[in-house]
Amino acid sequence: MKQPLPKRILKIFLIAFLLVWTLFPIYWMLSLSIRSGSELTGALSLFPHSFSLEHFQDLFENKNFGTSIKNSLIVTLVSLSLSLVFGLACAYILARARFKFKLKGPMLFWALLLRVLPPIAFALPLYIMMNDIGILATKIPLILSHMLINIPFIVWFMITFFESLPLEVEESAAVDGASENQLFTRIVLPQVLPGITAVGILSFMTSWNEYLYGVIFVQSPSQFTIPLTLATLNSEQELAQWGNIAAGGVLSLVPIAIFVIIAQNFLIAGLSSGAVKE
Repeated sequence: MKQPLPKRILKIFLIAFLLVWTLFPIYWMLSLSIRSGSELTGALSLFPHSFSLEHFQDLFENKNFGTSIKNSLIVTLVSLSLSLVFGLACAYILARARFKFKLKGPMLFWALLLRVLPPIAFALPLYIMMNDIGILATKIPLILSHMLINIPFIVWFMITFFESLPLEVEESAAVDGASENQLFTRIVLPQVLPGITAVGILSFMTSWNEYLYGVIFVQSPSQFTIPLTLATLNSEQELAQWGNIAAGGVLSLVPIAIFVIIAQNFLIAGLSSGAVKE
């Protein structure tokens, strides 16, 4: 049955409005990044009248942006890998309740509390700990702080997937002689791969864009991640270099875009599967 014409027109209008609302900031950032510096100093039009890669060139030649990309990749990938290892194992144990303790509820509540509390609440304790250990000049504080953010999210996201798996498959594998490690890595994890991909992408984006802990823990410009480098471009000393900021924003979107495009089918399946508990 066809919808009435006014309703269809309204639906099309709402979809178009949402698309423009969502995509226009990305277009505007890309547009600013490819305009020449002289054009950015005057009145800006909706479409660029010049094409220049000078802002991208300036980022790599004068702003050390290549090092920032490398730092962001190292911190994000290492923290994500460790978060998945610990988060998946913790979620599986809590879902299966292999240890018959009565602290499952409080542990889940504590994991949720770590996620919902503002990150600044952990900043001072973490800083004191890292300073006492003497590792503030390394990437370890950033990696550990990102793990603090991502592990509770992974636990809460994945526990539903593990609980929805039939126990019969694991019991059959155990009867056939599978060890706990084989059971987890070869039987369970392949069945929840869409969920792992979805939570991996979301955790990657969280870690990639994290700014607060970077400001607190990073001691040297050589350790700057992309958010910190972009923040320095929008300062009184730099007089808000909009072309460079836009170019940096475009470059920062590339890894996330590639990651999402490659794994988009798993992302959709993971989000939809985790929405309903069977």
